[in-house]
Amino acid sequence: MDPAESSQAPDLSGFDLRSLGPDFYENPYPWYAALREATPVRRMPDGSLLLTRHADCVAVYKDTHTFSSDKHAEYAPKYGIGSPLYAHHTTSLVFNDPPLHTRVRRLIAGALTPKAIESLEDGLVHLVNGLLDRMEERQRAGGEVDLIEDFAAAIPVEIIGNLLGVPRDEREPLRNWSLAILGALEPRLTEAQMEAGNRAVTEMVAYLRTLVAERRRHPGDPAHDVLTRLIQGEEDGGDKLSENELYQNCIFILNAGHETTTNLIGNGLVALLEWPEEKQRLLDDPSLIKTAIEEFLRFESSNQLGNRITTAAANVGGVEVPPGTLITLCIGAANRDPAVFDAPDRLDITRSPNRHLAFGSGTHQCVGMNLARLEGRIAIAAFLARFPDYRLSGPVVRGGRARFRGYLHVPLSLGLPIES
Repeated sequence: MDPAESSQAPDLSGFDLRSLGPDFYENPYPWYAALREATPVRRMPDGSLLLTRHADCVAVYKDTHTFSSDKHAEYAPKYGIGSPLYAHHTTSLVFNDPPLHTRVRRLIAGALTPKAIESLEDGLVHLVNGLLDRMEERQRAGGEVDLIEDFAAAIPVEIIGNLLGVPRDEREPLRNWSLAILGALEPRLTEAQMEAGNRAVTEMVAYLRTLVAERRRHPGDPAHDVLTRLIQGEEDGGDKLSENELYQNCIFILNAGHETTTNLIGNGLVALLEWPEEKQRLLDDPSLIKTAIEEFLRFESSNQLGNRITTAAANVGGVEVPPGTLITLCIGAANRDPAVFDAPDRLDITRSPNRHLAFGSGTHQCVGMNLARLEGRIAIAAFLARFPDYRLSGPVVRGGRARFRGYLHVPLSLGLPIES
C-alpha cells in the first residue's frame, strides 16, 4: 500500500515551500492531497501561488503569453545578477520564452527525431546489458550493488554524452555538475548549494569551451550530434546562438537528460518493490512496459515543480492575480488529482488513458521525452528480465529535494540463483 493512503492529513497552517520538513521530503503526497482539497490555489508567505490541481496546471502551461517561463525577475534576487547560476538559468531553453526558446528547441529537436532516437536503441541495449553484467559480477564477488550509482545514473550519462559527443573518459564529472546545478533550483537555497551550483556552472562552461572548439575543428553528423547542430545553427546565418547561449544550452541538455531519467528508472524499480502485484503483472506480461513507464512517470514524477510568472492580470483557478505574480505548478500533485486519475495513489501499470504532466504540457513539453521513454523502457525491462527477484538490501537514501524526486542510493540484492 502506498504510504499516502495510510498517512494522516498534515497540518497546513504555515505551509511554506521554502521551509519544508523531513516528512515532506520523504513523502509529499499527503501534503499535496490536503492542499488540493483545502486551497488548490495556495498563496505562499512570499506572495507566490502554488497550484495543485491538474486542470489549473494545464491551463497555465497552455497560456504561454500570460504565464511566462522567463526567469530574470525571479532569479535576480535568488542568485544575484552576474552570478554563474543566474547566467545559466536565465539563458537555458526551459526557462525562456520565444524567440530564444523557439530557436534552441528547433535545433535540438532536429537531432531527436523519431528516426534518430530509433537509431540509438541498439547502443542503449548494449549499454544496459553491459551494466547488468557488471552488477552481477560485482554481487557474485561479494560486492555491494547500488541501483542508482551502478545502473540508473549510469545510463543517461552515456546517452547524453553520446548525443553531445563528450569523450567517454571525460564524462565522470557530469553527474555531480548536474546535481549541483539542479540542486540550486530548490525553493529554499543554502549557501552550500549556491556555492556548489555556481562552481559547477563555471567548471562546465570552461569544459565546454574546449569541447566546442574541438567540434568546430571536427564537426560531427548534425543529424545525430546535437552539439554540431547547435554550433552550425550558430554559424549558418539562420538560427544564431550567441556564445553564451550555446554554452548554457549545452549545460541544459547535459543536465535535463541526467536527473530526470535517472529518477524515472530508479523510482520505477523501487515502486515495483512497493507494489509486488504490479511487479508480477509486468513480469508475466513484459509487453505492458510502455504503459508501465507512463505510470511510473505519473506516480513518482521525476520533476515535481515548475514555475511561471504572470505578464498581465490573470485568473488562476478562480483567483484573480496581478501581473508579476510568481506561480509554482505542482506537477507531483497534479499527477495524483482524483478529478483526472482513478485511485490516484495506487500504482497501476495498465492505466489508460494516462494524462500525466511529468513532461509538462504545451509549448514547453520536454523536447527529449521520447528519448527518456526509450531509456526507461529498455532499462527497466532488461533489469526485470535479468533480476526478477531483486530486493532491497539496506535502507534507501532519498535525494532530499522538493523539485526533483528520486533516490541517491538504493542498495540491492539481485536475487541471483546459486551457481552449482
